[in-house]
Amino acid sequence: MRRRGRKAVKKTAGQEQQEKWEEERIPVRRYHPDYREGLREAQVREHREGGWTNISVEPPTQTTKEIIHENVFTYFNLIFAVLAVLLCLVGSFRNLTFLPVIIINTLIGIVQEIRAKNVLAKLNMLNAPQAHVVRSGRASWVDSEDLVLDDIVIFHAGNQICADAEVVFGEVRVNESLLTGEADEIVKKPGDHLMSGSFVVSGECRAKLEAVGPDSYISQLTLEAKSMQKKEQSEMIRSLDKLVKFVGIALIPIGIVLFVQSFFFNHEGFRSSIVFMVAAVIGMIPEGLYLLASVALAVSSMRLASKKVLLHDMKSIETLARVNVLCVDKTGTITENTMCVKKLIPTEHYEKETMPKLEKMVGDLVSAMSDDNITMKAMKECFREGTGAKLIRVIPFTSAVKYSAVVLEKGAYVAGAPEFVLREDYPKYEAEISKFTGCGYRVLVFGSYDAEPDGKPLTGKVLPLGYILLANPVRKEAPETFSYFKEQGVEVKVISGDNPLTVSEVAKEAGIQNAESYVDATSLRTEEEIFAAAARYTVFGRVTPAQKRQLVQALQQQGNTVAMTGDGVNDVLALKDADCSVAMASGSDAAVQASQVVLMDSNFACMPSVVLEGRRVVNNIQRSASLFLVKNIFSFLLALFSVAFMITYPLEPSQVSLISMFTIGVPAFFLALQPNKERIEGHFLTNVILKALPAGLTDVLAVGALVVFGRTFEVNGTDISTAATMLLAIVGFMILYRICQPMNWLRGIVWGGCIAGILACSIFLPELFAITGMSPKCIMLFVVFSIATEPVLRYLTMFVGWLGDRYAAFVNRYRRKKR
Repeated sequence: MRRRGRKAVKKTAGQEQQEKWEEERIPVRRYHPDYREGLREAQVREHREGGWTNISVEPPTQTTKEIIHENVFTYFNLIFAVLAVLLCLVGSFRNLTFLPVIIINTLIGIVQEIRAKNVLAKLNMLNAPQAHVVRSGRASWVDSEDLVLDDIVIFHAGNQICADAEVVFGEVRVNESLLTGEADEIVKKPGDHLMSGSFVVSGECRAKLEAVGPDSYISQLTLEAKSMQKKEQSEMIRSLDKLVKFVGIALIPIGIVLFVQSFFFNHEGFRSSIVFMVAAVIGMIPEGLYLLASVALAVSSMRLASKKVLLHDMKSIETLARVNVLCVDKTGTITENTMCVKKLIPTEHYEKETMPKLEKMVGDLVSAMSDDNITMKAMKECFREGTGAKLIRVIPFTSAVKYSAVVLEKGAYVAGAPEFVLREDYPKYEAEISKFTGCGYRVLVFGSYDAEPDGKPLTGKVLPLGYILLANPVRKEAPETFSYFKEQGVEVKVISGDNPLTVSEVAKEAGIQNAESYVDATSLRTEEEIFAAAARYTVFGRVTPAQKRQLVQALQQQGNTVAMTGDGVNDVLALKDADCSVAMASGSDAAVQASQVVLMDSNFACMPSVVLEGRRVVNNIQRSASLFLVKNIFSFLLALFSVAFMITYPLEPSQVSLISMFTIGVPAFFLALQPNKERIEGHFLTNVILKALPAGLTDVLAVGALVVFGRTFEVNGTDISTAATMLLAIVGFMILYRICQPMNWLRGIVWGGCIAGILACSIFLPELFAITGMSPKCIMLFVVFSIATEPVLRYLTMFVGWLGDRYAAFVNRYRRKKR
């Protein structure tokens, strides 16, 4: 019985979700299937009906209901609703012209986000993680969410563990770094447990699922993270959030002060005081800015989806557009994701006349390995026959030691990277090996060694018997792709596990700038050496997974925005740390799931179009945002001006709506969809404010002076409102003309069309937008201030530009000192 008076403890979202799952589940009956047979269909169906499936705890996208709710129930929509009610109460229905714009903007946002959600959902289905499951004695591929408790799943190199499991057959090496932070590879044998979220580095096993869906280890971490952390936002969205938060806090006290001043001190009527207060508040709200950014990002996601590019995170569009260092792997990025054996060259330790036997010795090693990487696939294709010697032990390849080995009844053989196989003897053979790597071959050393009783390889010296020469063909489109990045000022770093000379030759063939500058990562032993090498070299060979991560971190510490591409398990650590991570869909599950951007057709040549899309979006939003901020800066400063000089705010809501429509709303929509290839520089908010500030200040000076002079010459307040509206329109079109540069036919049509539109509304709908005729005194004032706006805007632009340059220089000096 619950004790009265006890304070209830608030549950987290994760705890509530967990309890919901527990309530919906039926008590489970556990099975212990044979690893060769797996569950029967009836058992699978029983677990599925009971709710014991591997369904994700975190849906990848919002539901339609959530999208509608987020777009309708916003803070600013609430403000608009309150303002609309106030205008209705005082009977000023003419000034409700802002409502259709708000409704249309909200509907556009909902429709575009739902369309983007549907497009990305289809692409996500194509890219859904799959598992190799054994059921009723047959192995088949199913979506990982279709797995059930007690399923027998086959895991091999490159697979990410999709649910907690127990190894029942075979042996694998796993990396649990994504869970524990430790990059050490751990051997898992029958009876050992596999944690979801870890990934297989080498080997193959069959495992029984012990905890699925919300019960798995990775799901518990996800639920905990969901209840404690907010999703990271891009710089652009963070900047917009700051702006919206500031305006949202400031507009309420300013609105109250304006009403009090107008009604109690200036003795305006209640209706007039409400109308002018609403006009000031509406002018301060950037009602379409956040929506414009969201819609532009959603449209970009759809455009990229049509090019077979999947975004796990929309912020990666902006990040990729800001990248100035791109780290790429050799295989699968510069070269085709295939490999072939070109030659097998015997060493002086092997007799040439027995060459067929050497091929069979290599065949013995190759036949014992799984074809879980392209190198082994190529070797299996070439060396199909063995000597038939009895196999005793297999040491599979790992990215940490870079070799494979077998212990046979008649001896032990090893094949791998020369430096790792030959170790201290490598200098003896370095000159000979360099001749092959200099031709662009990847060289593996095949040799024999004396195996120790515990089966550990390479405890003694290796006798090299032959050199296996392999090659990847360079992608046809690679030179053009890297030429584009060179033109755009993006520095390319090649980070590979292969011999640095080999990688350098391939990079030269692909047209990568400074490809002749290479280093062997095995010579980089300290963090300081890696930091220095990151800035100095272009090609890095013999890099371990941990070093890839360190190189990315070093480049970031040097002030770069770093993108990392990869397709293998050994790339996961670096992908997680990079500012933007790009994976090939044909790569390992772990790499695909760890990345923000997935190239569905695994073609690196589409990267320029991804970067261009990012630049188009960010630059165009930046342009449009400056239009919105002109109105916001003007309204905010004019409200303060009105309070300071005890004057009534001179504009009506309908007039603000007219100006917003033709100098901001319509042109911003078209500008946001225009091509834009300019490189992104500086910070979003700083760039936007520097562009908007001159026009906003010009508006305040012109309208403020007009009001003061109007009161001095006893000009009617209605005439002043009309003149102020026209002055704002003139300045608005001047700044719009500048933003449209370089002018093209579409921008020219938009600019001219908006001028025609505001003139048509003023002539044919004057009562709706409170446009009246002006007295001769008002016309004279209007003409004088209209002429003055151009030089004022010009000199303010120069002054603000000078201040911006001084500020940028100060920031750069501070950053250099900090480094």
